Amino acid sequence: MEDRAKGALYGVLAYGLWGFFPLYFKAVAKVPATEVLAHRIFWSFLVLLVLVAVTRRGGEIRAVFRNRKAAWMLCGSTLLIATNWLLFVISVETNRVLESSLGYFINPLVNVLLGRLFLSERLRGAQRASLILAVSGVVLLVALHGKVPWISLALAVTFAFYALLRKTAPVESLAGLTFETGILVPAALCYIVWGAVSGNGAYLTGTARFDRLLPLAGIITAVPLLAFGAAARRVRLTTLGFLQYVSPTGHFLLAVFAFGEPFGKGDLAAFLLIWTGLAVYTVDAFRKFGEPPRP
Repeated sequence: MEDRAKGALYGVLAYGLWGFFPLYFKAVAKVPATEVLAHRIFWSFLVLLVLVAVTRRGGEIRAVFRNRKAAWMLCGSTLLIATNWLLFVISVETNRVLESSLGYFINPLVNVLLGRLFLSERLRGAQRASLILAVSGVVLLVALHGKVPWISLALAVTFAFYALLRKTAPVESLAGLTFETGILVPAALCYIVWGAVSGNGAYLTGTARFDRLLPLAGIITAVPLLAFGAAARRVRLTTLGFLQYVSPTGHFLLAVFAFGEPFGKGDLAAFLLIWTGLAVYTVDAFRKFGEPPRP
């Protein structure tokens, strides 16, 4: 029980830190999203290299290079996670954090749909109901605002496909993320150096604030991942499934109460439909977990 309690605390720490991510990206909002992404990739890679060295997991990375299938799958996941990171930065810089929260709220339901389409997982009645409620909420938002919440959908879809590839790729999380950021590091480093040399970048071009803040991107990426890894080893998957709502809840609260993004009664009705769908999905997941395995 003590180990599970520690795991739950690690989980709350991981998802809580992810929930506060918009505050960091607001602080660097004057930096172009592509440059922020480049710094996140470069500094994350350095932090991950240190972690790999400390934990002596270099052999796992070398094994990826020997496994052509795993390497190609990670190349695909790299494009997906880089796109997801970029979209999230854009959502913060363009005052659309509410849309990002919506994307991560509906992400578990998109995972269910992809499991049906690509892994032949059967949808239970409660899962169908949760998907219908979520789709109804998105349709209501489209009717209210006259446009598709593309950032929400893109965040949900890219992360769901990323999770699908990482689920099927035979690679541990630390080695996989190090491989992914390593693929992108040459381009990211070239971008950062070009910006510094030409004076068009925000880093090392005269703004001390950004010189201090941008390298922090690596730490804020690695710390919650470490906490998540510690939680995953100690608690049930259903507990992690419940805790994952902490992150978009933090985004939602920051968007409405800290950043003052518009949120009317119609938006509330749409979110209530989606939250109801998530409640149905979560209750069903807990019930399914408690059932004895079929012979």
